[in-house]
Amino acid sequence: NGYHFRQNTVGVYNPFSVLMTFYKMDFGSYWFATGTPSYLVKLLKLSNYNLERMANEETDADVLDSIDTTSPIPVIYQSGYLTIKGYNERFGLYRLGFPNREVEEGFAKYLLPFYSNLKAEEVRSWVTRFVIDIENGDVDVFLYRLQTFFAGIPYDDLKRDMEWHYQNTAYILFLLLGFYVQKEYRTSQGRIDLLLQTDKYIYIMEFKVDGTAEEALTQINATNYAAQFATDPRTLFKVGVNFSNETKTIERWVLEVR
Repeated sequence: NGYHFRQNTVGVYNPFSVLMTFYKMDFGSYWFATGTPSYLVKLLKLSNYNLERMANEETDADVLDSIDTTSPIPVIYQSGYLTIKGYNERFGLYRLGFPNREVEEGFAKYLLPFYSNLKAEEVRSWVTRFVIDIENGDVDVFLYRLQTFFAGIPYDDLKRDMEWHYQNTAYILFLLLGFYVQKEYRTSQGRIDLLLQTDKYIYIMEFKVDGTAEEALTQINATNYAAQFATDPRTLFKVGVNFSNETKTIERWVLEVR
C-alpha cells in the first residue's frame, strides 16, 4: 500500500493524507479532495480507454516518463492516481495500480458522473441503494434499478460506442459496489463478468450486448462458474443479462436460484 517511485522500493504513504489524519484524528479522502482531475477524465474518454485495465496496467519507463497527450497513462501516473505496484526485470515492464483505497474509491466516485447522468452528490445515494438491494437478496429490484440507471445515460455518449461506454460505466459502478460487498471478476474456469458476495448471498452475473439473457445464463452454466460454491450454504443467484443497443439499457434478464 502506498506510492512507489521506482521499482523494488518500499511504499510511501501520502504525507499530506497522513498529516491531515493526525491533525483531524479521523480518516478521510484528504489528498483526493485537494484537486479535481477533470482533464484526466476528458483524456480517458477521448482515448476510449478501457478503465478495467487501469488497476493492472503494464508499461515501460519510456511511457511513464513521456508527455504523450494521446495516452492517458503517463498523465494519470504522473498525477499520482496510479503508482508502481510491480516490476518485471526481464522485460523492463512496470505494473501500475491505485496506491490505496482513498485514491481508488475517490477516483471512481469522481468518474461516475462523467460516464452516467448522475450529479456528483447523487453517487453515494445510488450506490447505497444498489448495496441494500444486493444485501437483501432483491435481485429483480437491483436489476430494475440498474436498468433505470443505464437508461439515464445521455444518448450522445452511447451513440459513439455503446459497448465501450457500457463496459466503462459498469466497471466504475461495480468497482464502487466492491467497497461494500466482496467483488471478483476471474475464476480458474474463465472470466466472470461480475461476482458479488455477501454474508447471505452469492451473485454470478454474465452480461451480453445485443445477444440474449438466455445466452448469458448458458455461459455461466457451461463454464461451471458456480462449482467453487457447491458446498456453500448461501443462496446463489445465476443471472444472465442482455443490454440492447436499441434501448440503450438492459433489455432482459433471466436467473436461476440455488
